Amino acid sequence: MTTVPAQNTVPARNTVPARNTVPAYDVVVAGGGHNGLVAAAYLARAGRRVLVLERLPHLGGLAVSARPFPGVDARVSRYSYLVSLLPAEIVRDLGLPVELRRRRFASYTPSGDSGVLVDGADEARTAASFASVTGDGRDFAAWRRFYGLAGHVARRVAPTLLEPLPDRAALRAAVGDDEAWRTFFERPIGASVDALFRHDTVRGIVLTDALIGTFADPADPSLLANRCLLYHVIGNGTGDWNVPVGGMGAVTEALAGAARAAGAELRPGMEVLAIDPASGEVAFRDADGAEHAVTGRRILAALPPSVLSRLLGEAPQDPPEGSQLKVNMVLARLPRLRDPSVRPEEAFGGTFHINEGRDRLAAAHAQAAAGTIPDVPPAEVYCHSLTDPSILGADLRRSGAHTLTLFGLHMPARLFRADPARARDEALRATLASFGSVLAEPIEDCLLRAPDGAPCLEVKTPVDLERDAGLPGGHIFHRDLAWPYAEGTAERWGVETAHPRLLLCGAGARRGGGVSGIPGHNAARAVLEGR
Repeated sequence: MTTVPAQNTVPARNTVPARNTVPAYDVVVAGGGHNGLVAAAYLARAGRRVLVLERLPHLGGLAVSARPFPGVDARVSRYSYLVSLLPAEIVRDLGLPVELRRRRFASYTPSGDSGVLVDGADEARTAASFASVTGDGRDFAAWRRFYGLAGHVARRVAPTLLEPLPDRAALRAAVGDDEAWRTFFERPIGASVDALFRHDTVRGIVLTDALIGTFADPADPSLLANRCLLYHVIGNGTGDWNVPVGGMGAVTEALAGAARAAGAELRPGMEVLAIDPASGEVAFRDADGAEHAVTGRRILAALPPSVLSRLLGEAPQDPPEGSQLKVNMVLARLPRLRDPSVRPEEAFGGTFHINEGRDRLAAAHAQAAAGTIPDVPPAEVYCHSLTDPSILGADLRRSGAHTLTLFGLHMPARLFRADPARARDEALRATLASFGSVLAEPIEDCLLRAPDGAPCLEVKTPVDLERDAGLPGGHIFHRDLAWPYAEGTAERWGVETAHPRLLLCGAGARRGGGVSGIPGHNAARAVLEGR
């Protein structure tokens, strides 16, 4: 690699400094998150010379594992928790040694001293659970109908995600069912849910998947909540959210291993400074401050679109606005429930819903939109270690300890801008109180203490993700999710840009969201077919 001699002045980030000679690659991938690694693995296996440049000192982006609590042997999936959208085809193609373990219990939602338990192995128990909360079987029948429609859409849409983009008419023809199309693609999901279900708790269970990481009103005709819901119910044609055995880092470590084995050059600790899409030159700086440049016949941007815009020297974009509170915990024991019919191991074995009824969701959205942290924040929790104990050291496993990961809704970045530390503390206090309100004891009483006496609790706001991980606005999808069909004649794979040599390769592409690898796969396909 040619090193650029030290200069007296540092060039502007949107200008590629002049170089005499620079190393050349077939493909330069800017960003070493999971999508960049997927693309690198496919392209290197096809014989291309590939370089991946990643700003952070590790590969994998936000799909990583860490031991955030000193002296505590718990390997936590720190930012991204579960896997649904990663197609089995990518796992097979790249020979990834990963195990995605299915959870028996889809969810548990406390309601007073009872609750709704969705047991994937016992439909009769699920039906009885619905009846205990709603008073009869009507909402369970509606539940079966709604998720029957969701399953139909999943089976029809999931196979299109790794193929050239259909247009809207072609995707509608593929879906076929008029009711399913109206429910997920045309009518605000809040209106559909209100029409189908009678009970506030059940309405909320459905709507939470339309709000993950998205500050949206399910009744809004923009259908942003519909798009969010769609990507949460179509993964691999089933919509299952599975646990990555070994933690999320095991997935990206496997991807990095596949890319290296195929011959890709992976370089963490390299911050891209500028991209010239005409010449294919990419300027970057290493951890020691030395500047370098390379060229690529093609450049893949596994970066948020607003970051890419800056690197191209374009007019600054307003950053997107993320909306979530992430809290990682290690517990000395699982908390006691108010519902005697459900064991904690069952309730936390799936997704545990906290104050996510339809009315609570609406109230929290209204408060956040008005600029205040919700009084009773809605949130959901899951326990990785119940499904995969391997992330805990042997002593922790024997002690009955468990990890717990909380995802708070309706916590937009705007709430944390003026005074990040104060707002973070306020949001955490309110969220823990909300959690405790549906338990038989405060969650704080169950926290494990690290050797230094500190509780094993870590909290991240959108502003923290922006600062610590370089994620503009703390938006986990990089920008608002798009429909998985073409809306312009220039789109074939949903990764195209205005620059022929430059392709999108991250969550800002047309299809994908969360840990999917879909943009990486599709960017590689576009390169290999010469687009």
